[in-house]
Amino acid sequence: MVLSSRLARHFEYTLLSITGLIAAAGLVLIFSASGQNWGYVAKQIIGLLVGGTALLAVASIPPIRLIQFSRPLYLLTLLALVAVLFFGNSAKGSVRWIPLPGGFNLQPSEFAKVALMITLAAFLYHHHERIRDFSTVMRSLAHIGIPLALVFKQPDLGTTLVLGAIWLGMMFVAGARWQHLLAVILATGIFFGAAWHFNILKDYQKKRLIIFINPNEDPLESGYHIIQSRIAIGSGRLMGKGLLHGTQNRLEFLPEQHTDFIFAVLGEELGFVGSCGLLSLYLLLLLRAVAILRECEEMVGQWIGAGVLSLFLFHIVVNIGMTIGIMPVTGVTLPFVSYGPSSVIASCLSLGLLVGIWAYRHEIAF
Repeated sequence: MVLSSRLARHFEYTLLSITGLIAAAGLVLIFSASGQNWGYVAKQIIGLLVGGTALLAVASIPPIRLIQFSRPLYLLTLLALVAVLFFGNSAKGSVRWIPLPGGFNLQPSEFAKVALMITLAAFLYHHHERIRDFSTVMRSLAHIGIPLALVFKQPDLGTTLVLGAIWLGMMFVAGARWQHLLAVILATGIFFGAAWHFNILKDYQKKRLIIFINPNEDPLESGYHIIQSRIAIGSGRLMGKGLLHGTQNRLEFLPEQHTDFIFAVLGEELGFVGSCGLLSLYLLLLLRAVAILRECEEMVGQWIGAGVLSLFLFHIVVNIGMTIGIMPVTGVTLPFVSYGPSSVIASCLSLGLLVGIWAYRHEIAF
């Protein structure tokens, strides 16, 4: 792929170097967590290659031009989310994946995160002069409401919360009143209570939230994930048991060890030092994203950048939080580390948005 001259001159090497180190660590951890299965590693590498190509393609387009595709992108997102309900594979009570040739599964909800950053930025571009009106906040909720409801229907509570976090970050940076945002958060809490009372939430989702408070209440079922994850991380101590030598991992006591709970594998095998190393890389990634956001003089880039920052921050905090027992288990992946081609491609697309924002940060849109 030939890079645009603007992107080539202002390429974001720092951000991509940090991400490359995180992704490399992810491949090693996937190899260990999957029982040294090269098949998972190969699929993840394919995801990274496809994602890298998509990253360059997205980064070559100025943010202000990206929003020109908002309508077809929004419709395509809705069609994909509807399609997964009819043609998707069911796993553990959820229907989230559309099977593809070669043993790959497409997860539309992952790409919905990226699409909604762009379409919400387009909405804000046309309504930013009235962003402090409560009616504008409500209209923005209506904009994300349909895709959010379709994701919740799968059911995928984790991605539903991610979409909410993206909306909150973008609306805050766009200048919405904090009182309006707080009102929406409180209303969401009331809705959640109603969803619990009227059994809109699935039983396993309720159990995850109950067990979050006391995992020992159901140690062999709902609390098993958290208990085993804590054991694995705690047994790693300072330096860990050594790569490929984690007993909780190798004996398959850890559930979902190559996806949602891959941080527990890191904690067991590389210990506190290895965990701090990965956390340091994530901190550098987030700080660089903040720096790009602050340098950007173009408002659409600021809004999209806020969405990307909210996405990564939410994923990192919630995923690591659930592995150490301070967050409920919601099935949120660890960016560029957890196995999942759809997840890693979507993360690369999000990163591409940041790279493009940096390259075109001084272009002002009127």
